[in-house]
Amino acid sequence: MSVHRESFTVETPGRGTTEISSQVQAIVAQAGIREGLCTVFVHHTSASLTINENADPDVQVDLDAFLNRLVRDGDPLFVHRAEGPDDMPAHVRTALTQTSLSIPVAGGRCDLGTWQGIFLWEHRQRPHQRRITVCITGDTLPPANRSKVQGPSDKDRSTFCRKALRSLPEERNSFGCLRWGSGSP
Repeated sequence: MSVHRESFTVETPGRGTTEISSQVQAIVAQAGIREGLCTVFVHHTSASLTINENADPDVQVDLDAFLNRLVRDGDPLFVHRAEGPDDMPAHVRTALTQTSLSIPVAGGRCDLGTWQGIFLWEHRQRPHQRRITVCITGDTLPPANRSKVQGPSDKDRSTFCRKALRSLPEERNSFGCLRWGSGSP
């Protein structure tokens, strides 16, 4: 059993999501862990982590819009306003989401689904530097095989997923909601 721990910093543009899948996958590949568990942790109280669809950027826009409707900046309910009207709402958004993720490692990579990406979710309006720690625990690969553990880049995966999504026929379920292809939930 081996453990590898590494941190990196993400410059956020302000409120919204930033995909960090490639940084996490690179750390996992360098760790040489063949099978195990990857824990991703954000060291802040006003940012969180999520695994979500990385094919259609509208998903991230909609998630942010929903959370902004649920927890509004400047709500008079909040007493804590030390850093501005988005301060306490950012803490609430973090409490409602996650500051750590557990992801299985298989074949020397995070075993994410086809449509899944790892995102840092900034809840403050202003840009921030956010520290992320990745800790991988499990059985190791021999050092000679570590550089061979590769997969498609996040951009390649996202492009593939968008093309695949566009190729599916549109359907409506019994509630009138749009769904893609007959195998969609």
